[in-house]
Amino acid sequence: LLFFIFLSSHRFIQMMLVMCNPLQVFGVDGVNFSVHVENQTRARDAMSRRQPRVYQLYSRTSCKHVQVVGRKISARGEDGDKFAQLVVEADTFGSQVRIRGKETNYYLCMNHRGKLVGKKASTRSPDCVFVEMVLENNYTALMSARYTGWYVGFTKKGRPRRGPHTLLNMQDVHFMKRPPPGEQSDHTPFRFTTVSKRSKRVRAARPR
Repeated sequence: LLFFIFLSSHRFIQMMLVMCNPLQVFGVDGVNFSVHVENQTRARDAMSRRQPRVYQLYSRTSCKHVQVVGRKISARGEDGDKFAQLVVEADTFGSQVRIRGKETNYYLCMNHRGKLVGKKASTRSPDCVFVEMVLENNYTALMSARYTGWYVGFTKKGRPRRGPHTLLNMQDVHFMKRPPPGEQSDHTPFRFTTVSKRSKRVRAARPR
């Protein structure tokens, strides 16, 4: 009998402590959730359905488009070239992507020497994952997710530049996304209005 009385009183004291100071019992101090979010962002997403996008990558230096012709990579494609149409797949919940040639079905990859090569779609290599970065000048840069600091870049003649010889502020690694001919861009163009000397707004003439 004394044992049951002691057990009941002990449980009663615990309940009173929880009711009087719940923060002390359930509170968790010093938990950094940003680390968890960062780890989940970098984790591979193999279960979710990928939302592919098709566009062309216009090189700022060669003034041509990136081509994936089998294992050969270059930036010499004309606008609308079938080898310049790229399928971009999201690889994680963050900004990591895989880029595949729509015509050849080869992925754009960077090997351990920093050389750009094409690999078959059946190859799930980490060399084919890039971090998509939007720069302040509205250009896009692609950094290797495996080799930090190595970027996709091309010379003025459209030849691939090795990753160790690239920097983020170089024009060689700057690209512009362009939709294939006949497809509209996701961005709505701006509509401007002109102002006369009398400070009266005049609507822009619509094309007939």
